[in-house]
Amino acid sequence: MPSTFKGLSLFAGPHRFARAKRGRLVLPNLSLGNDVAGSVDLGAIEVDIVVTGRLVASSEAGLRALRDAMTGAIDDPPDADTPGELVDSADHAEPDMTFITYVEADRTDRGRDRSIAYVATFRRFLPAP
Repeated sequence: MPSTFKGLSLFAGPHRFARAKRGRLVLPNLSLGNDVAGSVDLGAIEVDIVVTGRLVASSEAGLRALRDAMTGAIDDPPDADTPGELVDSADHAEPDMTFITYVEADRTDRGRDRSIAYVATFRRFLPAP
């Protein structure tokens, strides 16, 4: 089963999903300008899934199409009102995700196939207070 976001097969090539830091955002009072010892709990950390991979195509035009599909799927501006489901190749689904960043490597590798490495970040925004 291919990995998808909002039903789109964006991840054309080897890739892996990783969960980013989980937990609560806790800052020392000193970093907030307070001169009191201790820390303050600012709430839960939003859920991020980071996909690291390589887009692979047999031609330059094919690779360009894959890159355009990836950047076209970014939610711009990030909108927590239109999230989608992010599904990995093991059929594990993460609901309510928003595609927030896509970063490509510094070069395209050219051989029998064309490929470029990337890192894509998806976030589940917390509800507004």
